[in-house]
Amino acid sequence: TDGKDKKVIDDTILGVDLGWVSQLESIGYRWVDGDERLVDPIAAAKELGANTVRLRVFVNPPEYGFWVKPSKEFRGHEVKGGLVMLGFCDKDGVTEVAKRVKANGMRLMIDFHYSDHFADPMFQDIPDAWADLDIKEMTEKVAAHTREVLTALREAGAAPEYVQVGNEINTGLLLPVGSKAEHPAELMQFLNAGYMAVKEVCPQTCVVTHISMGHILDQVQGFFDVFFAHDGKTDMIGLSYYPAWFQEKHDTEGFLDVLNQVSRLYGKPLVLSEIGGRDNEEEETYKLLSDTLTLVKRVEGAGLKGMVYWEPETNRAVMPDAYPLGAARLAGKKKLQYTKALSAYRDYVETGDGCQKTDVKCS
Repeated sequence: TDGKDKKVIDDTILGVDLGWVSQLESIGYRWVDGDERLVDPIAAAKELGANTVRLRVFVNPPEYGFWVKPSKEFRGHEVKGGLVMLGFCDKDGVTEVAKRVKANGMRLMIDFHYSDHFADPMFQDIPDAWADLDIKEMTEKVAAHTREVLTALREAGAAPEYVQVGNEINTGLLLPVGSKAEHPAELMQFLNAGYMAVKEVCPQTCVVTHISMGHILDQVQGFFDVFFAHDGKTDMIGLSYYPAWFQEKHDTEGFLDVLNQVSRLYGKPLVLSEIGGRDNEEEETYKLLSDTLTLVKRVEGAGLKGMVYWEPETNRAVMPDAYPLGAARLAGKKKLQYTKALSAYRDYVETGDGCQKTDVKCS
């Protein structure tokens, strides 16, 4: 590739969400390389080609870093709850890991959940401390929380390059008052307050609006038609892509068609805010990442800018809920080792595959 193409390859988001790292470290887990030498999990991900780390932040999460997730019906199926690890994802915990990210020379994406625990299409729970607030007060809290966390990061020398205002917000934010279906104006009030707070503290930071089920066009349109009709503000569209959760095989060409339609509809750059495969299928997961990275040069318009793996540093045997989409294996007592899967990033960079045509402008 020529010099321009190489610069754009270098700018592609090759991300890893490492929100569990500090909590796993606190209970004695360490990471090793192929020679059984201890390695920093952030530096080891960088060695495998990652250039960006995504970290989530909750409002007032439990100190011990666990949440008992209730069972709930979702898309016609009963989704079993249970104990889940949250990570140490309050403002201070996130800031400490963010400093390590920057010390490794990597970019940072901050993911605001605006909840005390995981937020996703099933759960967009209002933080306990905000429960009795009216719409105006809640909007002010969204802005204040965003400013407070980003100010702490900036003052620590860890200002993020990307910020998600909300996580997998298909159904809305701060439910029920921010329901997409029932209160779209209020939802946009919350989201735009977050957007403006990001720009106030970090003017050059790209704001990402993130939904799940990104390979289903109806899901994407169902959200972003409402979002833009109500003057939602964003710099990038973020999508989750997990064929494994839908018992589907990865369909590169089918996903390309969806991404092209989304690009044509909304004219915004795209990022896969979350992607992942099964930890015990490293060859298949490597292929998922590698195949999807080829789409970087093929998506029309503002294009696909990259992806973030959620969360490669762990293995199902480590997690209380047996979360299976990590990209690590157990390599001894309380020792983890990245599998081949993540090296798809390094191979992408080394082969020069997937050159993009345009850079993202977020200011």
